[in-house]
Amino acid sequence: MKAIAAKEAKNNFGAMLDSVQREPIAIEKHGRAVAVVMSAEDYRQMKLEQLRAKLAVGKDQLDRGEFSKKTVEEMIAEAKQRRHEKQKI
Repeated sequence: MKAIAAKEAKNNFGAMLDSVQREPIAIEKHGRAVAVVMSAEDYRQMKLEQLRAKLAVGKDQLDRGEFSKKTVEEMIAEAKQRRHEKQKI
C-alpha cells in the first residue's frame, strides 16, 4: 500500500482519488498512518467479506445448537442491566 503525507493528500486530492481506484493509500501525519483511503468498490467488497465471515460464524453456532430464542431487544436490555449493575459496584 502506498503512503503519502496528509499535506500531499490535501494538495493533490483529485490525483489521490484517481490513485485509490488502483490501490488503497495510507495518509500519514508526522510519519504515522492516520487514515486509509480506498475506492468505494474496495470498501463494498471489504464490508461484504466481513458480513460473510460473521454469517459463517453464526451458521457454525447454529449448527452446533448454540442459539438463543431471545429477541435482539431482550439481549440489549439484559446487557444494559448488567452494565448498570457493574456501575453500582
